[in-house]
Amino acid sequence: MGQSRRLRSGPGGAPRLETGPERCGGRRAGGSGAAMAAPGPRQCGGSCCCPCPALRRRLPVLRWLPRYNPAWLRLDLVAGLSVGLTVVPQALAYAEVAGLPPEYGLYSSFMGCFVYCFLGTAKDVTLGPTAIMSLLVSSYAFHEPVYAILLTFLSGCIQLAMGLLHLGFLLDFISCPVIKGFTSAAAITISFNQIKNILGLRGIPRQFFLQVFETLRRIGETRAGDAVLGLACLAVLAGLRAMKSCLPRAAHVEPLPVRVSYHIVWTTTTARNALVVLFAGLVAYSFQVMGSQPFTLIGSIPRGLPPFRLPRFSMTTPNGTIPFQSMVEDMGVGLAVVPLMGLLETVAIAKAFASQNDYRIDPNQELLAMGFANILGSFVSSYPITGSFGRTAVNAQSGVCTPAGGLVTGALVLLSLVYLTSLFYYIPKAALAAVIISAVVPMFDAGIFRTLWRVKRLDLVPLCVTFLLCFWEIQYGIMAGMLVSGILLLYSIARPPVKVSEVLDGDMLLVQPWSSLHFPAVECLRDAVCSHALTASPPRSVILDCCHISSIDYTVVAGLAELLQELHKHGLSLAFCSLQDPVLQVLLSAGLEGFQHFPSQEEAERCGVQPQGSGAACSASASTSTSQSSLLPAGLIQ
Repeated sequence: MGQSRRLRSGPGGAPRLETGPERCGGRRAGGSGAAMAAPGPRQCGGSCCCPCPALRRRLPVLRWLPRYNPAWLRLDLVAGLSVGLTVVPQALAYAEVAGLPPEYGLYSSFMGCFVYCFLGTAKDVTLGPTAIMSLLVSSYAFHEPVYAILLTFLSGCIQLAMGLLHLGFLLDFISCPVIKGFTSAAAITISFNQIKNILGLRGIPRQFFLQVFETLRRIGETRAGDAVLGLACLAVLAGLRAMKSCLPRAAHVEPLPVRVSYHIVWTTTTARNALVVLFAGLVAYSFQVMGSQPFTLIGSIPRGLPPFRLPRFSMTTPNGTIPFQSMVEDMGVGLAVVPLMGLLETVAIAKAFASQNDYRIDPNQELLAMGFANILGSFVSSYPITGSFGRTAVNAQSGVCTPAGGLVTGALVLLSLVYLTSLFYYIPKAALAAVIISAVVPMFDAGIFRTLWRVKRLDLVPLCVTFLLCFWEIQYGIMAGMLVSGILLLYSIARPPVKVSEVLDGDMLLVQPWSSLHFPAVECLRDAVCSHALTASPPRSVILDCCHISSIDYTVVAGLAELLQELHKHGLSLAFCSLQDPVLQVLLSAGLEGFQHFPSQEEAERCGVQPQGSGAACSASASTSTSQSSLLPAGLIQ
């Protein structure tokens, strides 16, 4: 730490500390890297590091805390405050999307910050309520806090188990078109769900199509005060967002007034949600003092911290008690959709910002962090949380150096619960609706339809299926999209492209599969070979070029054995060339009758292919087969 230090502008103009080869927020080749860089040999030595590698791997805080640079503290404080000013109004708003009282949004906003500080591997990521997760909770928790909290606990258990079993690869089966279709439909659904608050309408159903019908039918009942305030808040938020996107970075050579002005504008645009909600609350309070209230307010919020206790595993209703088993059955497929979508969102955000800021993450450790965050969150009445792209972007642009910024964010939420809940009474619902719409509109990606039409039109099928069915029911949209994507994937495996061409002046056929062979594809290969070799005049022997085949299974071996026999009945042969070692070992071990293989296509063409027993097999081929199977039992090569 005795090297020269200097400050420079980080993302968003925030100052960033550099200390020789170490840099807050990144890593350099040959150096020990930043606080969040993956541990290397140089990080393992010294008395400041934990002597247990396994513990250091499971507790990433032990990698960066012993080397925490005091100069990073100011940057982490600024980032934590910036995210906190964003999350408090968003939490109140997202609870409305989830169909829960507004205090549950705040209850969901602090535990994830604390847990991720100790267990997360991405310095930028912030956990908490999001629009997507709130929409899912609305569908599977039935607007009941007891269901939402139990869903949090069970989702955390599933995520934790996936992390311990290293099942993160399952997320790779959710294709990009499915994700884009879901998020685009969610953006429209969530936005339209808030129109009723912008217009001041009550009693609007939550099902999308009924919601559209009722909103249009009752648009004449619009409350002028809510509509004017909501539209004004939307306009201000849109203007501040545009201002931030066009804000140039302030260089250190600029005069002091210019730099001060830059930071004022940057802070204003970053904390725009809090400022808009604060302004709307002051307006509502002013009307309340004057004896009139043209706005619909969110009302009273319980003051104080939520009790720390186990989630309830049953629910008492006027008609009796709903047991745990019935609650689980009611949540149904949500127990798979909620944890998977939460993990997908978090890991995708972590990977994006890790690549942007030059550090690495551990996906399986991210699963563990998410699992623990949701399990512990259920003890404080949280509904399911995940990584927030918007707040993570604010965190990164504020120049955060370590996950310690999450401690500041969580503390700010706790302070709001203890001291500010009485002030939240005056926040208009129209202002919170404007915050939600402003946050989710960028999720709608209209360009993806044009991109897929240009790149691969077949991918439009799962995209459109997911997009359209999500307006009916979210679970149906996601499941149908994944099903269609799976069918397209299986079809490509079952029907791999096979190129058939003539060689040696048309005397032989060269068959080239362009991907690995698995059991659904063997019939496709047999049909391709037989339809060309046996229907030709005269019938022709075949060279099977296996350079693109990296693995085969037993069903493929059995199909190739039948193909060899069928060609032999017609006096033809099938020779293999360019076999990769794993495939060659499998075929040799199978002891196929009439099996011939050559090191290359040119060798196969030069030697020609002869039927079994003709005695004209090329000696070069025989020597190659022997050398590659010297460790195998004799007699396997025919």
